[in-house]
Amino acid sequence: MASLVPLKEKKLMEVKLGELPSWILMRNFTPSGIVGAFQRGYDRYYNKYINVRKGSISGINMVLAAYVVFSYCISYKELSKCSGMTQLPVSREAGVDWLC
Repeated sequence: MASLVPLKEKKLMEVKLGELPSWILMRNFTPSGIVGAFQRGYDRYYNKYINVRKGSISGINMVLAAYVVFSYCISYKELSKCSGMTQLPVSREAGVDWLC
């Protein structure tokens, strides 16, 4: 049975696997369309976790956790250099990068 809702108006979770390529091609990839998508995402997040009647700290914690994960991913290369060290050298003159 054919769907009554036009493909352009369907949400991602409502699209069937065979319709996915044509659904993606119908999206608005102009700068204004991308900005609009980020604005809708921010508004949805804000209204779901921040702007609630009985609020908690969970919305702020999610942003903080995302920041920590993002910072770890960025500095992974520098942090992985220190993984083999079991103890710090006794003096700075040893020629070892003791702070990594």
